[in-house]
Amino acid sequence: MPRPRKCRKVCCLPLSNQFGPLGDSVHNVGFVTMTVDEYETIRLIDWEALTQEQCAAQMNIARTTVQGIYDGARRKIAEALVFQKILRIEGGDYELHHGKGSSKCSVDDCCKR
Repeated sequence: MPRPRKCRKVCCLPLSNQFGPLGDSVHNVGFVTMTVDEYETIRLIDWEALTQEQCAAQMNIARTTVQGIYDGARRKIAEALVFQKILRIEGGDYELHHGKGSSKCSVDDCCKR
């Protein structure tokens, strides 16, 4: 019997959950769906400049899991850019642990913008 999946801790949801081409090229484009936990790994590693180990600790998952999530997220971003597809951010196995009035987040100001 496989081990149950852990929910990944996410500090905050993206301000916008859809990105894509502008102008006349918007018609007849496909979609790429990125999960919220994939978005969080991009935010932590690329924007916050954390290592994969630090990202794993903050999300409460293994570093190897972060590596797999991060690789998949980068591939989805590349697909959206190269093929001019709309990138949607939704779904995934995650637990929101930082919000208005919440003190659940273990990292001070983890969701600075």
